[in-house]
This record gives sequence, structure tokens and C-alpha cells, in this order.
Amino acid sequence: MAHDAKLIIALYSDDSSVRSSVITALGRRVSADLPEHTIIEFATGPALRLALDSKQHFDLFILDGEAVPEGGLGLARQLKDEVFNCPPVLAITGRIQDNWLASWSKADDVVVHPIDPFTLASKVAGLLQTKTVATA
Repeated sequence: MAHDAKLIIALYSDDSSVRSSVITALGRRVSADLPEHTIIEFATGPALRLALDSKQHFDLFILDGEAVPEGGLGLARQLKDEVFNCPPVLAITGRIQDNWLASWSKADDVVVHPIDPFTLASKVAGLLQTKTVATA
């Protein structure tokens, strides 16, 4: 991956306020040593699957475990099971007690609602740095 290429983040939540808070928290770049990123929003699971079926490339998935009717944790597990070399998945759970579900979903990391911008940006940077090292 060229270091100047934009990273592409898929953001799934049926709640536009959740998507907005994630986008605000992440800004255009989460770390000085990573390229800028583009966030593509998905309000439904079928829309995200359609993008994957059309071979859209993503560097990271951020999935809202509280999304309805299809929760992000089930979607995370499906992605990890079905997508070859699946990019990292960051799950957003409703409560710290839901972290066991994030483990079941095979998510690479987890944040809890309400979203703390610093924690979110830090975890996203860590996952993207791990991915860029692995693909370099």
C-alpha cells in the first residue's frame, strides 16, 4: 500500500448520530504516521454486503453492536468468517458487560457507548497501524 493512499473505513450503524459521532471523533487522520482516511457510511447490513460483493476495498470496519435490525456483532462474525484476509473490525458495544459478545464476534477491538473520541481514535490508529505493517 502506498503510504500516501487514503485509508478506507467502513462505518456501520443504523443510527445517524452514532455515525456522526464516530466521524467527528476520527477527523481526517487518526495518527501522524498514518495517511488520511475516508469513511464510508452504511446504515444497513445489506448495503455493506453489497459494497463487499462489488469488491469495494476497506482497511477497517467499525460496526455498531447496537444497530437494529441487524447488530454489528453478528455482522462482524460474518465478515471474519467469510471475507478472505478480513480487515480489522472495531465493535461498538452498548455496555462493558457486552465485551464477551465482541469476543464471540471475532472483533479485533471494542469501544463502549457513549463513544469517547480519544479512545476511539487511539484504537482505530492501533488497528490501522497493525494492518499497514502486516501488508507492507
